[in-house]
Amino acid sequence: MSALLLASLTAWLLLVVGDFLSTFFYHVPEHAFGRFHVKVHHGRNRCFRHYAVLSRQPLVILDGLLGALPYLLLAPLLWPLSPFGTGIGLLLGELHVVWRHVGSLGWRTPEPVRALCDRLGVVTPECHWEHHRNGFAAFGDIFSFYDAPAQQWLRMLRYLRRRLRALRPVGALGQA
Repeated sequence: MSALLLASLTAWLLLVVGDFLSTFFYHVPEHAFGRFHVKVHHGRNRCFRHYAVLSRQPLVILDGLLGALPYLLLAPLLWPLSPFGTGIGLLLGELHVVWRHVGSLGWRTPEPVRALCDRLGVVTPECHWEHHRNGFAAFGDIFSFYDAPAQQWLRMLRYLRRRLRALRPVGALGQA
């Protein structure tokens, strides 16, 4: 296998598997059970003009690191396949984080780019902005094809949360 093909495959693998792990093991569970991500990423008092890319607020940075953790954990595993591909995958992932937040600045994805992204299942800034506005829509940070299974996962986790709350004894919240 050529080095370029191996690097491309490694970068693609890092992005697809990293987005899967981040979506299904951090992002969606945080929407179902957590308050941290929802408060930081979807709070009504958020100014998205500088959010996530330019913000130096520790909670925003921590939320970003938690979302990036799966990619960072995959990097050492994929490094032996292709250090170059692993580096390119991490760089593309970070560039996508920056790009998907430009929608808050009023930037619109050109139609040919949007059509290509739709065909490849890549999240556009407009799609990600929909997720900012409605935390129960448009899952998948990089790949939009994770949205439908993520919606199912979210419904299951929210059902589980309701069941767990129903099982909790009355007055158990205030006890230490």
